[in-house]
Amino acid sequence: MSISWHSEEAPDRVRITALGWCLVLLRGVPLALLVFGGLLLLLAVRLVERPLFGLQRPVTPFITQFVCRNAFRLMGIRYITRGTLMRQRGPVVANHSSWLDIFALNARKRIYFVSKAEVAGWPGIGWLARATGTVFIERNPKKAREQADLFEQRLRAGHKLLFFPEGTSTDGLRVLRFKTTLFAAFFNDHLRDGLHVQPVSVVYHAPKGAPARFYGWWGDMDFGPHLLKVLAAPRQGAVELIYHPPLKVSDFPDRKALAARAEDLVRSGHQKALQS
Repeated sequence: MSISWHSEEAPDRVRITALGWCLVLLRGVPLALLVFGGLLLLLAVRLVERPLFGLQRPVTPFITQFVCRNAFRLMGIRYITRGTLMRQRGPVVANHSSWLDIFALNARKRIYFVSKAEVAGWPGIGWLARATGTVFIERNPKKAREQADLFEQRLRAGHKLLFFPEGTSTDGLRVLRFKTTLFAAFFNDHLRDGLHVQPVSVVYHAPKGAPARFYGWWGDMDFGPHLLKVLAAPRQGAVELIYHPPLKVSDFPDRKALAARAEDLVRSGHQKALQS
């Protein structure tokens, strides 16, 4: 796969030891059973849930939360959250550092990701994304109106949509400039009043002695080797989520101002957490 952000430094080379391969088995087998067992259960429940409730998902998001929270327990990664979850109607925006973000953000809050269309075709991740109700979008200005209508439909159904405004993942040591395109949908005349956006900083703390960007997933890094590296770590670090106060869309004149404020909050929270 290819991700658009590239570091000036090559990814860290990690050699998996005999102990590491033992940890891959001890962590990986239960993790696979949890994820794919949860997926099968979710699909089975959705067969009943969908005809009864349509877009509403009163049961299956709790299955996703259970799987994601326990995935961190099985991997041995500490899971830390700060701040209060938004009660108001509206989306969530966060920085993007790793495939682990999907587990981290789903573990605390019932959310639905907004992702680029090509993710739907990725083995493993794409299957999980489709099953959990991810909204796939195309980077085509001609479909902006169609996508805005889709966002409105999902938001009115009570879904908490989650965007990664950076548009790519990084090494976890920085927050890139937020792209403002998707923020335009929040200024729809039918949505703007009463709509809020909650910024979230996602911060990874590397295992002791490992490079600071240990959990980062970027450039041309493949999913499989990165997963093995994480599972093989003798010591694990932590992921920390910082939920910032929600931003009321109607308080901002346009998408650029809203995106800039959300970016400032996410970046400042990210930097402070890394330095603590």
